[in-house]
Amino acid sequence: MAGIACCCPSTLSSRRNVATTCWLVSQGRKLTGKQFIKTRSLAIKAEVDFVDSEEAKKLIAVEGYAVVDVRDRIQFERSHIKDCYHVPLFIENKDNDFGTIIYRTLHNNFSGLFYGLPFTKPNPEFVESLKGKFSPETKLLLVCQEGLRSAAAANKLEQAGYENIACIASGLQSVQPGTFDCVGSTELQNAGKAGLVQIQGKISVVLGTVLISAFLFITFFPDQAEKIIQLFPST
Repeated sequence: MAGIACCCPSTLSSRRNVATTCWLVSQGRKLTGKQFIKTRSLAIKAEVDFVDSEEAKKLIAVEGYAVVDVRDRIQFERSHIKDCYHVPLFIENKDNDFGTIIYRTLHNNFSGLFYGLPFTKPNPEFVESLKGKFSPETKLLLVCQEGLRSAAAANKLEQAGYENIACIASGLQSVQPGTFDCVGSTELQNAGKAGLVQIQGKISVVLGTVLISAFLFITFFPDQAEKIIQLFPST
C-alpha cells in the first residue's frame, strides 16, 4: 500500500493557546514486478501561537518577534504599534468593471457609511511582500483589529513555509491603552470604530447620561421635579 496520510494534534509550545497542525505520511511500500519501492516518511510541522496582549508584549521584548500589521490602510493610519511592518491582507478595491462598481456603491452606502469600512479585495502580493522582508525562520507576530485577518494571514504564511507565527487572539480591539507604544490619532482598541456608528455611540452616551440624571433628580427631589413638570403645558 502506498503512503497513508493522517492528521493529528500535537502540543509544541508551552503557551496555553496553541493551534498546531501535523501532517504525517507514513512509510509504505508499492510492489512493481518483483521489486519493492519504499517511500520515506515525511513529517511537516507548523504551529501558530494565539496569545493575549501581555504575552504578545513579551514575545516582542524578550523573544524578538517582529510585528506585522495586516489591517487595511485606513485602520493602520488611525493607530498602529510603533515600529511595526504594514503588509495588508486586503487592499482597497479600485477596479472599475460593472460588477465591482455595483458592489462598491452598495458597500459605501451601508457598511462604509455606518462602520467606516473601505471596500477591499484580497492582496494578491501579500505572501510575496512578506517574503521580501522576512525569511521563513523569522519570528512574526501578526496583528489585526478583531483577530480574524491575522489568523487567515497566519494560515497563508504557514503554507508558504513560515515556522514561527503568533497572533493576538482577539485582535487589537482587546488591547488596553498603554500596553504598546502606538502611533496615530486614537488608541489601538478604537482604530476599528468609525462612520455613523461611532457618532451614534456618542449620542447614546449623552442621551443615557441625561436620562440617568433625570431619574436620579426625580428620585431624590420629587417635590422640585413635580414643580418643574407643572411648568410645561398639558395637552
